[in-house]
Amino acid sequence: MFSKILIANRGEIAVRIMRTCRKMGIRTVAVYSEADTNAYHVKEADEAIYIGPSPSIKSYLNIDNIVSAIEHSGAEAVHPGYGFLSENAEFARRLDAEGVTLIGPSAEAVRLMGDKIESKKIAVKAGVSSVPGTLGVITSDDEARKVVKEIGFPVMIKAAAGGGGKGMRVARNEKELIDGLKSSANEAASAFKDGRVFIERFFENPRHIEIQILGDRQGNILWLGERECSIQRRHQKVIEEAPSSFLDDKTRKKMGEQAVALAKEVGYYSAGTVEFIMDEDKNFYFLEMNTRLQVEHRVTELVTGIDLVEQMIRVAAGEPLAFTQKDIKLHGWAFESRIYAEDPRRAFLPSTGRITRYLEPENMDNVLIDTAIFEGGEVSMFYDPMVAKVCTFGETRDQAIEIMREALSAFIIEGIAHNASFLEAILGHPRFARGDISTNFIEQEYPGGFIGAELTNETTKIFLGAAVSIFLRDAERASRGNQQLPGRERAIGARWVVNIDGEDYPVYVRHDQDKGYFITHNRKLISVKTGWKLGRRLFQATINGKPVSVQIRHLEEGFLLTYGGADVRVRVRTPRVAELAQFMPRPKDQNKKDELKAPIAGLVVSIRVKEGQEVKAGQELMVIEAMKMENVIYADHDTAVTKIPVAERESVQVDQLLMQFAA
Repeated sequence: MFSKILIANRGEIAVRIMRTCRKMGIRTVAVYSEADTNAYHVKEADEAIYIGPSPSIKSYLNIDNIVSAIEHSGAEAVHPGYGFLSENAEFARRLDAEGVTLIGPSAEAVRLMGDKIESKKIAVKAGVSSVPGTLGVITSDDEARKVVKEIGFPVMIKAAAGGGGKGMRVARNEKELIDGLKSSANEAASAFKDGRVFIERFFENPRHIEIQILGDRQGNILWLGERECSIQRRHQKVIEEAPSSFLDDKTRKKMGEQAVALAKEVGYYSAGTVEFIMDEDKNFYFLEMNTRLQVEHRVTELVTGIDLVEQMIRVAAGEPLAFTQKDIKLHGWAFESRIYAEDPRRAFLPSTGRITRYLEPENMDNVLIDTAIFEGGEVSMFYDPMVAKVCTFGETRDQAIEIMREALSAFIIEGIAHNASFLEAILGHPRFARGDISTNFIEQEYPGGFIGAELTNETTKIFLGAAVSIFLRDAERASRGNQQLPGRERAIGARWVVNIDGEDYPVYVRHDQDKGYFITHNRKLISVKTGWKLGRRLFQATINGKPVSVQIRHLEEGFLLTYGGADVRVRVRTPRVAELAQFMPRPKDQNKKDELKAPIAGLVVSIRVKEGQEVKAGQELMVIEAMKMENVIYADHDTAVTKIPVAERESVQVDQLLMQFAA
């Protein structure tokens, strides 16, 4: 067994690998860029070595620098995690030449299966059902038109290298085809140093299901059940689960056997994933094989009890698998929610900055969190926006969902925008609860973007209970201010008006001797039992018998409450003050229409307009790359461009002036 392993990655996956290494008694070496000097994975490792400037192409993707770190540390093996060099055949060959073990498959398997075009050819040879499309790289617009003429629109343009949803575009007409070819190639070249793309048929309402495989160097290959990864945005997975609620045993077995057949075709060993797309009739087609650990590997671990990282290390050390296919049993249900540093209410634009507050859910069973962020740490513009993964386990699917909703509602991350509320809204959606999902779920259910979950009777009662409790605890403290003068305590009324996002809810409140309140609204009783104390950022209580966690942010008047995917502004007033409030003037819209400021920090990839040009609402103005993704900025009204004070390939900061328009 290895005594020291270098982890050629960063962030949560580096930390996750370190934890298994520590369990196995193996020392770890971290590598870090300039931006990651104070990163959590650096602190968690036994040793840490600097590998270059912040851009990944100069550090985490720099093979020479990684190899130099290996030599300096004396590490016997390298775990690449996922992303970066994890599916880079050149890196695998270099490690072979250096006499260092890659904790992953052979260099040849990485080459063949890490390339989506080559893997598709091998899948056809192995008898695996495959998606119609090209078996070669698209080199020109005319070639793309010819392919589409054969298979028809819509099509998916995909990067031949890499993964994570980068370099992927859907085209439903010729303009989208030609534009998509360019943007896919640019994004892929930036993320993977490989701008090759190919074309496949695009299925309009499919499911994305993948099979986890595990093989050893002795030729044993097993499949460890499936994961459903259909909840996606921009082809990036958001929520995953194991098993899939859609599969039957017969289809599951057939998919598993095809995945093993594909792996055997290339002599595969280590952990890997064979991804399939499935239509509504349970016909499935091979998409690609990932020759690495997947982001969502944790849900497989939770339902099988197998530590995949440990197995990868043991296989790399030459050990045979200690179990057979008959030993693989799926128990219970698991979910993973990916926390991204992005703002769902601003078209999911990436968010960077310092973490000002970080609190993980406390005292919750069957919750697992992988992260590398911490209070005071920085989220950089240079890397992927995923900052944490929340995983939950339950005996049933419904139970695992409920535990996940509770965990997300109690997970506090401040200083950056993130998508936790969006995830809560998805998990609480009736269609999701039924398992009626596809890769178009988000597009279909949130066509105009996400502005917060709609209030239901249940969530309204929870907000009323939380608002009254928080307000009265503060009022009760203030009323005890005259303890030196008995009988002079300030009386607290029983009738109040709770204003939630502009709508008034009159309530009548009685104290519950058992740490809480009885609140009546429209003759409906809301029972609140809580031990919450002033100053706590999380209001935890049992409301009408349901345990809840509501996040609180104090405003100049009232507070902002977050629960169940909804953010609401709340004020608690006396009936008289509430009556007078309707006569108060409303603030005017302060948004300036004569200038465009950078919504994110990033690199200006292209400027689509010129000074003096007239533009229409919805027209593309500029493309900014941040967190390895291209973000298009559109005009929100008809106007004319008067000045562009930035240039292409220039780095910009949040709120930096990008364009000025005619008044």
